[in-house]
Amino acid sequence: MKFQEYGLKHKDAVILLHGGGLSWWNYREVALLLQGEYHVILPILDGHAGSDHPFTTIEENASEIIEFIDEQLDGSVLLIGGLSLGGQILLEMLSQRKDICSYALVESASVIPSKLTNALVSPTFGSSYWLIKKRSFAKLQFQSLHIKPELFEDYYRDTCRIKKQDMIAFLKANTSYSLKDAFRESSAEIHVYVGAKETREILRSAEVICKMRPSCRMNCLDGLKHGEYSMNHAAQYANAIRQIVQGR
Repeated sequence: MKFQEYGLKHKDAVILLHGGGLSWWNYREVALLLQGEYHVILPILDGHAGSDHPFTTIEENASEIIEFIDEQLDGSVLLIGGLSLGGQILLEMLSQRKDICSYALVESASVIPSKLTNALVSPTFGSSYWLIKKRSFAKLQFQSLHIKPELFEDYYRDTCRIKKQDMIAFLKANTSYSLKDAFRESSAEIHVYVGAKETREILRSAEVICKMRPSCRMNCLDGLKHGEYSMNHAAQYANAIRQIVQGR
């Protein structure tokens, strides 16, 4: 796994895990805002543009990042945040290592498996994968994600670089993930963020996370759709990290 890093390495470490089909630029603006205060680390998840390893499982990605933290950051960090697929990997990290971080910010992560959607991933993307390299199709897909226009070139460039087998692999992982019982034992202060305009599945998933770990702090963001918080409102997201760490 490769990592983009911002700020001074002696600062408290913040790790941010991008969403599926995106890459480290998901959090680039946030990292720039926080680099004077923290050591900000943006992993490139396996199977994504710029990665050095095919995507296997959410569990394996979580283990790889934990290994990096053990080797480079003395076994724990200040805060880990994650969006969607990145949020699932964060939840898995909290399950694999209860004290991997002091604070966690889980954004729009699904923990309710969908057998139907999972079954449709391979045939759907097996037959339509060629479309992702068409700019006109990419623009339609990009607009449906509600990401701010300034990120389109990053999105288009990196989506074109994702191999079909990797896209199928992480989409199947995304639609089949469920929380492990060990998640209950995490010692982190966990904050769950979800947009009020997200799908029922994501809204229900936020409830499931908080029910399994009642001490989680739930934040429902008015007017926002999936992924908009960290990508479209970087200043607010960065400020949320500051407030979480400062205990406000």
